[in-house]
Amino acid sequence: MELGLVGLGKMGGNMRERIRRAGHTVIGYDRNADVADVHSLEELVGKLSAPRVVWVMVPAGEPTQSTVDQLAELLEPGDVVVDGGNSRWTDDEKHAEQLAARGIGFVDCGVSGGVWGLENGYALMYGGDAENVAKVQPVFDALKPEGDFGSVHAGKVGAGHFAKMVHNGIEYAMMQAYAEGWELLEKVDSVENVREVFRSWQEGTVIRSWLLDLAVNALDDDEHLDGLRGYAQDSGEGRWTVEAAIDNAVPLPAITASLFARFSSRQEDSPQMKMIAALRNQFGGHAVEKK
Repeated sequence: MELGLVGLGKMGGNMRERIRRAGHTVIGYDRNADVADVHSLEELVGKLSAPRVVWVMVPAGEPTQSTVDQLAELLEPGDVVVDGGNSRWTDDEKHAEQLAARGIGFVDCGVSGGVWGLENGYALMYGGDAENVAKVQPVFDALKPEGDFGSVHAGKVGAGHFAKMVHNGIEYAMMQAYAEGWELLEKVDSVENVREVFRSWQEGTVIRSWLLDLAVNALDDDEHLDGLRGYAQDSGEGRWTVEAAIDNAVPLPAITASLFARFSSRQEDSPQMKMIAALRNQFGGHAVEKK
């Protein structure tokens, strides 16, 4: 089949290659002319045969909204837009309604796989009407990992990005657990080879995972992570997961704590810890450290 792909960054560029390897035609557009096959959305749409499928792989928020706005003007009834970025599920509902007014279908798709997806395949979670999903199915089949799993029609519009959001929330908590365990192992004198302890967990333990494998890779590159600053950004999906938990009265203590831990990484000198230290000094006479 033919696919128009908008956004050829780290994910989009590799996805284009994997889809092409499966025998499909991909026409890619990116603001970076060096990687683009065409030089405008108009040219991209013009090269596709109807019914067209255009996959949007750009940052969430205004970049996605602007792209959807332009495609709404360019596409025709029966065409389908797929949002494969990290959009919030509530935006999916608005985009579906906006495009439906012009007879254009919409599918949202959470994509996981990162820089490893080209060779390993991408885990896909998509939402939308069955009719629209069917038009994209050959591309889903090309992108997914080999085997029976790794791809799911999660439900109606918004379900794909909601599922990916929860996936990322779980990822936050898992990474935080590995990070806390690593710090504790590094802290004690009796454990002299923390990296090899992590490596030993890769086989036969209940905590083995791909994230653990990646942790070992990182420790192989820099055994004590001395070259890194203790700062971790959040993509926004951790926040959305916690907000959704509040809206639905679902307790998420581990995921919430892992999100707040990332916030603490951005403070060179935590104001909260100043107050904690002051209070401990006041009620218990505990020592404080002066600047």
